[in-house]
Amino acid sequence: MIDWDDVRYFLAVAREGSVRAAAERLGVNHSTVLRRIAQLEEHLGAHMFEKLPSGYRLTAAGEEVVELAHQMEASSHLLETRVFGRDQSASGLLRVTLPPFLAAHLLMPDFADFARMHPDIEMEILSSGEPANLTNREADVAIRIVSDRKTLPLNLHGLMGPELFGGVYLSRDRLAAWRAGASDPIRWIVINNHGLPDWAREGEVRTTGIPFRTPDAEAQIVAAQQGVGMTKLPCFVGDADPLLVRVPGTDLHMYGTLWLLTQGDTRKTKRVRLFTEFVSRRLAAYAPLLAGLSVSRD
Repeated sequence: MIDWDDVRYFLAVAREGSVRAAAERLGVNHSTVLRRIAQLEEHLGAHMFEKLPSGYRLTAAGEEVVELAHQMEASSHLLETRVFGRDQSASGLLRVTLPPFLAAHLLMPDFADFARMHPDIEMEILSSGEPANLTNREADVAIRIVSDRKTLPLNLHGLMGPELFGGVYLSRDRLAAWRAGASDPIRWIVINNHGLPDWAREGEVRTTGIPFRTPDAEAQIVAAQQGVGMTKLPCFVGDADPLLVRVPGTDLHMYGTLWLLTQGDTRKTKRVRLFTEFVSRRLAAYAPLLAGLSVSRD
C-alpha cells in the first residue's frame, strides 16, 4: 500500500522543482524528503524525477503518478473537511458518565437545558454505579468526584470544578420526636459499610449499634425520610430535601472535588467543548450548594 506521506513529499518536489524548496515548504530536513521520495520509487519500481542542474524534473513515470497524486490529495482534503466539519458541528452522539446522585439530584435539569439548546446532539447519560472508561471510548465526558488530584490519569484532560461536601441527616419528624424524648432507636443508614462510621458517633443524636443497609443511594434517602435513622448525604441532596435536616452537632465532610474529564482528540470536538463549557458554568453557580453553604443548620 502506498504511504500518503510519501505522496505528499513527492507532490511538494514536483511543485517546487527542488528538494531543498520542498523541504522548506514542508518544514522538514532535506534528507527526509529524499528518503520519502526513495521509498515511493522503491514501492512503484520506477524513478519519479530526473536530477538536472536546474532542479528536479518529472520522468514519464513521474508525470503519470503526479496526476493520480493530485486526485489523492483532493480526496484527502475532502475527507478531512467532511470529518472535521462533522466534529465541529453541534450534532452527533455525546455520552456522559457521572455518579447517579449527581445526575438525579443536581444536573439533570441542566442536561435538559443543554439538550433544548442543541437539539441535534444526541445525549446518552451513563449514571450507573460503575463509571465508564474514557480511554476505551465508553464515554466522551466524565464528571467525577476526585479526592486526590494526583490520582487522575495522565492521558485525561481535566477541568476542575467546585468542592463537594456532605453532612449527616435525619428526618425532621424523627429529630422532633427525639427532642421530645422518644425512646425509639435511631439506626445508622449506609449503602455498604462493615463497621460504625465516624459520622455516626458525632453530634448530639446517638445511634444504636445495629445498622440499616440499603442497596443504593435512592433507597438510602427514602430510609432517612421514613425515620429509620441518620445517614450521610451530599449537602446538595440533604439540604434540598424538606423532609430532612442536618443532625445537630455534626460537621461537614469533604467528598472531594468535581472534575470534568475528557480524553485525547474527543475534547476538541464542538459538541464536547460546548457541553464541558456549559456544565462548568453551571457547576460554578452551584458551588455554595455543593459546599453546604446554601442553608443554615437546623
